[in-house]
Amino acid sequence: MASASASASTRVVPIAPIYDEQEDNDTPLSQLTRHWMNERHAPDILPAQEELLSSLLDHIRRQSEAVQSLRGEPSASEEDHIRIMLVQMEVERVKFIVRSYVRTRLFKVEKFARFIMTDETIQARITMAERAHASRHAHLTDRHFHNVVLQSLPETQSHLDDTPIFMPPMITKPDETRAVFVHALRDCPPLRFHDKTLEMKRGHISLMPFSFIQTLLLRGDVELL
Repeated sequence: MASASASASTRVVPIAPIYDEQEDNDTPLSQLTRHWMNERHAPDILPAQEELLSSLLDHIRRQSEAVQSLRGEPSASEEDHIRIMLVQMEVERVKFIVRSYVRTRLFKVEKFARFIMTDETIQARITMAERAHASRHAHLTDRHFHNVVLQSLPETQSHLDDTPIFMPPMITKPDETRAVFVHALRDCPPLRFHDKTLEMKRGHISLMPFSFIQTLLLRGDVELL
């Protein structure tokens, strides 16, 4: 009887964890979580994490297939069903982070669509799909404004790229002067302000303009809170 039970147990498909345990805890999931929080708090669009996202999505797919295989296994034990529930919860958690990360980037792509189409620096940070979406969104927005308002205005006032002296610009740009909370992940080089210098040691938390720490953020020396 014990032999039959052991034989049935060997037919159960093993489920790997969403990510391997690592001593430094810098797993793919923790990396995506950090990029997600950075993207949510940064006023500018940060570099896309295509490889990391693709890796996690592929792992989720394999985990889901393993869960379906276990569900159809008649010899699965109560312990196996508990493992299925835990894996499903973890998969849903990862899906939530992935969806929120993608939605955050999509919101920024649409908000800065016209600026993206004129700025090569920001174009280098986004994916081809995001660039194509920005192009379509900018085109549709321009056409809508022209049909509704601009075609009725004088020629000198019918352009969206005007830069009036005493008025806000027509093209929305990222506000890099906006203040953000910064947490140092490691000792950082001194930050020089107008009349003082700030030392940021590991664990230090500060509130400062995004432009001052943008380079540190791209290097992974700090994270946003």
